[in-house]
Amino acid sequence: LKATDADEGRNGLVKYSMKKITEKASLFFHLDSETGAIILLQRLDFEEGDSYELEVQADDGGGLYDTAKVA
Repeated sequence: LKATDADEGRNGLVKYSMKKITEKASLFFHLDSETGAIILLQRLDFEEGDSYELEVQADDGGGLYDTAKVA
C-alpha cells in the first residue's frame, strides 16, 4: 500500500496499521507499519479459504487518517 501526505517533517510521515483483520487472516498476512508492505507469512491453501479481506489504516501523525480495504 502507498499513502502520501504533503506535509513536511513528522506530519508527513505515514504509519500503517491493521484496522480490521480476522484471526485467520492474521496467520497469513503481516503489515509493515513503516512501508505499508503486506507480507505473506505462509503459503495460502485455497482449499481452506479462497479469499481474505483486510482493512488498513494510514495515519499521518497529525490526526488525519484514511482506511482502505484490501481483498
